[in-house]
Amino acid sequence: MSVEKAGGLKLLVLVLLCVFAALFILSDVYAGDGRAWAQEEALKQAQSAEAVSIEDYRQEMGKAVVIQEEPYAQEWDTRARFYPAARAKNQSGKVGLASVGSEYSYQLKAFGKIPVEFALGSKYITINNSSSVKLPTQLTTVSFGAEATFPFFNFDKTYFTIGLAPSFYTDNWNFRSESFHLNQRYFMIYQPNEKLTFVLGAQYEPGFKPSVSPIAGVIYRPNDKLTFNILPDNPEISYALNKKWTVFAEGAWIGEEYKVTQDNMKNLVLNYNEIRAGAGVRCAINKYIESSFSVGGVFDRSLEYRQDSFGKVAIQNGLYTEFRLDIVM
Repeated sequence: MSVEKAGGLKLLVLVLLCVFAALFILSDVYAGDGRAWAQEEALKQAQSAEAVSIEDYRQEMGKAVVIQEEPYAQEWDTRARFYPAARAKNQSGKVGLASVGSEYSYQLKAFGKIPVEFALGSKYITINNSSSVKLPTQLTTVSFGAEATFPFFNFDKTYFTIGLAPSFYTDNWNFRSESFHLNQRYFMIYQPNEKLTFVLGAQYEPGFKPSVSPIAGVIYRPNDKLTFNILPDNPEISYALNKKWTVFAEGAWIGEEYKVTQDNMKNLVLNYNEIRAGAGVRCAINKYIESSFSVGGVFDRSLEYRQDSFGKVAIQNGLYTEFRLDIVM
């Protein structure tokens, strides 16, 4: 293992130890409330052990599928993520990034029984670059989505989801046809019992490399406090301390392509890749508003032109912090 990778792993371990130490203290502070809440939830489950229904499944920003405890028609998610400047590998200079994303979604029932979700999303990445490779100062995404979940013939607790998301990936918020991608998702949902859900399918992103990626994983809820959502692109394991506080570990792998302009040449393809792993705490402010804060490490980052002559910047491992706010209505 190289010194650089060893240093990055040591840094990540140190950060995660600090985070989990803080979360342990928080869990001890709220242990009393957690026990009372657990007893209350256990009583509810004993009175009614009901399986998740088709309208409880929903797409959420960054997650293929989530299960909502109490479905709402409207949801607005926003998040801000900051990466301190890190040195470029094998060349001079540094690269710093910050990202802000937002998504509004509205769900209705077509024909009174088929959940259909419409979404409008955007993402903005700002780049502070002093490396020798010329990079745009910003990357932008605008997406429009529609997704429907159908009962799969007469199979019990089995559903099929189709999602279409026309999207534009550019460096200046424009809607050029060259930056257009009709992203598509097709996957099955099978729930053998109220604790376990299997998801299997694929995502097709024409123009990207690779253009097809799997959507496969599980949502497992062994009890009312612990949830494993092991699905792309943001797997998460969460543990509810009480009604208000939840701790979680998260990961992510990102691979995106943008059409940018450089040296008066339009529609150059710039690839952005990264892997993240971290942990955080989530707070339910009230029934409708939830916020979270997380911190962790980011690895294997790169900004690379598909046209080799324009170069590539591989960025050293570093840290990230993220704040997220979710509002349902």
